[in-house]
Amino acid sequence: MLGEILEIKDIEIQVKLSFDVTKAKSLLFMFALFVDDGIQYVGEIVAITNGIAYIRVMGEYAEGKFIYGTMRRPSFRAKVYLLSKEFVPTIFGKPTGISFPLGEASLYGIDITIDVESFFGSHYSIFGSTGSGKSCGFARMIQNFFSIGPKRAKFLIFDAYGEYKNAFSGLGSGVFKSYTTNTKSDDELLKIPLWLLNKDDLALLLNATKSSQILVIDKALRFVNIFAQDTEDANRYKNSIIATALLEILSSGRSAVQIRDHVLSLLARYNTAELNAETKIVQPGYTRSIKTCMLIDSTGKLSSIELVGSKLQEFIVDDINLSLPDGSFKYTLNQLLDSLDFALIDEGVWKSEDTYDSINFLKIRLQNLIKNDYSKYFEMDYVSGEDFIKGLFANQDGSMAQIINYNINYIDDRFAKTVTKIYSRLIYDYAKEAEERSGESFNIILEEAHRYVQNDTDVDVIGYNIFERICKEGRKYGVLMGFISQRPLELSETCISQCSNYFIFKMTHAKDLDFIRGSVPYITEGMIDKIKSLSPGSALVFGKSFNLPVSIDFKMPSPSPQSENAEISKIWF
Repeated sequence: MLGEILEIKDIEIQVKLSFDVTKAKSLLFMFALFVDDGIQYVGEIVAITNGIAYIRVMGEYAEGKFIYGTMRRPSFRAKVYLLSKEFVPTIFGKPTGISFPLGEASLYGIDITIDVESFFGSHYSIFGSTGSGKSCGFARMIQNFFSIGPKRAKFLIFDAYGEYKNAFSGLGSGVFKSYTTNTKSDDELLKIPLWLLNKDDLALLLNATKSSQILVIDKALRFVNIFAQDTEDANRYKNSIIATALLEILSSGRSAVQIRDHVLSLLARYNTAELNAETKIVQPGYTRSIKTCMLIDSTGKLSSIELVGSKLQEFIVDDINLSLPDGSFKYTLNQLLDSLDFALIDEGVWKSEDTYDSINFLKIRLQNLIKNDYSKYFEMDYVSGEDFIKGLFANQDGSMAQIINYNINYIDDRFAKTVTKIYSRLIYDYAKEAEERSGESFNIILEEAHRYVQNDTDVDVIGYNIFERICKEGRKYGVLMGFISQRPLELSETCISQCSNYFIFKMTHAKDLDFIRGSVPYITEGMIDKIKSLSPGSALVFGKSFNLPVSIDFKMPSPSPQSENAEISKIWF
């Protein structure tokens, strides 16, 4: 007997201990069993003061199973026992399906296994401060999982520091495959098939912030569908766009000087072999160029403006279908820039400085992308959407890898956020459009997730956040997310609330703990107190895969990820 019940207050029960607590081993956080007329309740000892144990009721044990949570409470006549070590495994529960070892229950020294379906079939979060062991804990979990021999697993890890290659490259022949963002490395470079991006992806890539910019991107994509294929229609439509813009300038009602300057300026920037400043206007008895016809006469007028207008009308066409590209042909960043240029003309950005500044920002962003090393990620041969996803996992010998690691340490956070969103969207759409629904399953894991999965402006700009969409809809298509972060406060609350399992390593920052307290389902004040006192390599784990919250000690992974801190004394001395 542990003792007698003194008070029952909601889920907390006070028990007067029947022995001298100063001579007994520590009982804090051990389990107690209440037996009351055949009903068995399980509780956790959360505090001991002056020989009184404070026990929080956690659930009931019935028919050989522990059920977390209960509306009932034991009566004062219930007998109270300390749960024996032999009985504890029945409380933790044994997975009924395929499972793999996770770690050891901190207080009882009992091995904990976890069900593959309930864990990797749901979204999950791993939180912990720097140095708490979250990277090592995650690496150990994946190593343990592959020890049971999965054959068709698909993990995509976006590795913020390039630390997991060391931990996973030895898992077996062809299991692990890595890509890098280091353009000077001999390793395989991360690639982005530009022609598979939709207007939402391009809006993120070009940092669009207004709906008017989205409309221009949409138009640029429709133009690239024509211009990038080098057809007769492409040139006809370019001429028509230029001619339409020039006709609007001619009829703008501005002064002759302004009209002349705008026309010649536009033709200097945008022209074709057929339509440019030297295009000939043939009249009986003489031939002049458009440039010559834009001369101002002695009365201050453009005397030949009607001739120019008539010539431009010859280029106007309206029989070309402007549809969005379907990913069936390749186009380059430069071709996209050319199409964006014509979209700007077609939108008449020359009419307003404010409009010009807002929309021309997209062109500047694209030009900067073309000029820097990031453009190398877009240099690749044509591949279809389906073949691109399959090719990510393909090894040179024809086998399929199961872990893809992207070292995104060499790109800035803004571009890294865009890359993770583009890849996640491509994976999600691939799975959504598959003939066999949920025929494949993808786990997308984001290290330092707070950099990418934020309460940002995506919803305002493009109407949705891809991570939130996957968290809400991805399970039915077999696309799951794993978030690893030291700053949960900066993460999207929607994504965190959709997670079914949580590993929380030591955290002490008050604001992060407040966020966890308010955003993580089933969290209690007692669990928050535990989180603050965890030792490195230990985590409080709870959720769908666990009968009840439990503190687990993870063994060090072998080999470990390259996540060690710099040894200052060794470096300096």
